Amino acid sequence: MNFDLAWIDYAVMAVYFIFVLGIGWALKRFMKDANAFLEAGRSMPAWVAGLAFISTNLGALEVMGMTGSGAKYGLLTAHFYWVGAIPAMVFLAIFMMPFYYGSKARSVPEYLKLRFDEKTRGMNAFMFAAMTILASGISMYALAILTEKVLGWNFHVSLIVSAAIVLGYTYLGGLSSAIYNEVLQFFIIVIGLLPIVFLSLKQLGGWSGLEQALAPVAIQNNFAADAYTTTWKYTGSGGSNPLGVPWYGIFMGLGFVLSFGYWCTNFLIVQRAMSAESTTAARNTPLIGALPKMFIPFLIIVPGIAALALMNLPGSGFSLPVNAAGQPIYDYTIIALLKQYLPAGVLGLGITALLASFMSGMAGNVSAFNTVWTYDIYQSYIRPATGNKEADDKHYLFVGRMATVFGVLVSVAAAYLASMFGNIMDFLQTIFSMINAPLFAVIFLGMFWKRSTGHAAFAGLIAGLTIAFLHHGLTFPAGADTLVKGGWIAKLHEYPVEMAQNFWTAIYACFTSALVTVVLSLMTKQQKTDEDLKGLVYSLTPKLQESHVVWYKRSSSLAILVIAIALLLTILFW
Repeated sequence: MNFDLAWIDYAVMAVYFIFVLGIGWALKRFMKDANAFLEAGRSMPAWVAGLAFISTNLGALEVMGMTGSGAKYGLLTAHFYWVGAIPAMVFLAIFMMPFYYGSKARSVPEYLKLRFDEKTRGMNAFMFAAMTILASGISMYALAILTEKVLGWNFHVSLIVSAAIVLGYTYLGGLSSAIYNEVLQFFIIVIGLLPIVFLSLKQLGGWSGLEQALAPVAIQNNFAADAYTTTWKYTGSGGSNPLGVPWYGIFMGLGFVLSFGYWCTNFLIVQRAMSAESTTAARNTPLIGALPKMFIPFLIIVPGIAALALMNLPGSGFSLPVNAAGQPIYDYTIIALLKQYLPAGVLGLGITALLASFMSGMAGNVSAFNTVWTYDIYQSYIRPATGNKEADDKHYLFVGRMATVFGVLVSVAAAYLASMFGNIMDFLQTIFSMINAPLFAVIFLGMFWKRSTGHAAFAGLIAGLTIAFLHHGLTFPAGADTLVKGGWIAKLHEYPVEMAQNFWTAIYACFTSALVTVVLSLMTKQQKTDEDLKGLVYSLTPKLQESHVVWYKRSSSLAILVIAIALLLTILFW
C-alpha cells in the first residue's frame, strides 16, 4: 500500500517537523521552574487551552480508529461524540473544573489526596502513569506502522525519529510546547482531512447518494436500509443496529460511565484546562473545545461511512486490505482514502495530518506522565520538598525534564511490546473501561457528597477494578480469538462485539465502585473537617459569580449554546 509521494509532499512534512521543533525551541527560555515546565504557568488563554483540549484527544486512535469504526458501524459511531463526549464536557466545565482549578491541585491524583488521602492518590497516580506510557507507546507503534506501510520507511527508524521529535519539543518547552503544538496539529488535521470528506461524497452523489449506496449493504447484513446513516432510530435492541448495543447500553455505558469517566477524570485531558489563565478560562476550556468536537464526526466518521459505500459500489476503484479471513482491515480506511483522492502536495498535507494526530497523542501522554511522575510519585515518595522554594523548583524542573526523557524511552519499549499484540487497541479500550469507570464514581461522590471518606474511596476503586476484571474474565465478544478479549476465567456470556462488552464492563465497574464507596463511607469516620473540604466539595464551596464577565464569555452561556447544537445534531440524524 506504499504511496508514490512527490518532492512537494516530503517538503510539506519537513516544514511541519521544523515548525513543531521551532515552537519548543522558542518556548525554551520561559521554562525557568517546574511550574512553567509542568503546568504551563497556568497562563494559557481559554481558546488555546480549548483547542489543545480537543487536539489531545484527536490522536492516532481517534483519527484512524474512528474512521475505521465509521466503516464498520456507520453513523452510530457519532454516539462517541454527541452522547459520549458533549454532556460530560459540559459537566466538567460547569461543575468539576472549579474544584480541580480552585483547589490548586496540580493533577487529578493530587486532587484525590486533598479530598481523600494519600493512598487513594498513590493508587491512581501509579495506574495513570502506567496507562499514559502504554498509550504513548501505542501511538508510536501505530505511527511506525503508518510510515512503514505508506512511506516505505524502516519500522525501527520511524519509531526512533518520531520519538526524537516528540522528545525534542516536549523536553524544550514542556507543557506549553505540547499545548501550542496541539493547536497547530488541530488545524493541520482539519485542513488535511477535509478534502476527503467532499471528494468521497462527491463520488457518491452527496448524502442522498451515500444513503442509496448503503441501503443494499444494510439489507445484506439484516439491518434496515438506513441503519448505517442514523443514530438512535434502530437502537430498540442490540441486534437491530450495527453497533450491537441497545439504547440503554449506549446511554448508560457510553453516555454516562465511559464518557464521564474519560472526560471528567482523565488527567491527560483535564491538564489542558488546568493550564488556563483563570478559573473562568478553565471552565470555558472544555466548552470551547466542545464546539469543534461536535463537528469532528463529519471530518473523520463520514469518510469512513463513505468508504463502506465505496467498497460495495461496483467500479468505484476503492478497496481495503483484507486479513487472513478475508475481512476488511478497517484501521487502514483513512490511509486508503488518502491514496484514493489526494494528488501530490495535497497528499503530503493529508499524510502530515495523520502524523500530527500521532504526535498529538504521544506528546499529550508524555506531558501528562512527567507531571504525575514528578509531583505525585517522585515528590511524594522519593524526594519531598525541602522548603527552599528556589532550590526545589530547580530540582523538580530537572526531574520533570528527566521524566520526559524516561517517558519517551519507555514508550518506545511499549511500542515494541504493542507489536506483539495484534488486538492491542481493543485491549486498551478494555483497560479504559476498567480503570476510568470506577475512578469517576469515586471522584463524583467526593465532589458532591462530603460524607464520603478516604478509606471508602480507596476500597471503592479496588472493588470497581475487581468487578471489571471478573466481568471481562467471564464474558467474551463474538469471534474472539484470544483470551485478551475476555473469557479467561469462563465463557458465561457472549457479546455481539467488543464495544458492547466494554460498555457493560464500565457500567458494572462504576456502579460497584459507587456502591462500595457509599456503604463504607457510612461505616467509617470522616477524617477531614468542613474547613478541610472547602473548595473540594460542592456544598462547602462558594458558588462562582460571573456577573463581571461579558455575557458571551460566561460559562453558562457557552454551555447552553453547546447543548443546543448537540440536541439539534441529534434530532437531524436521529
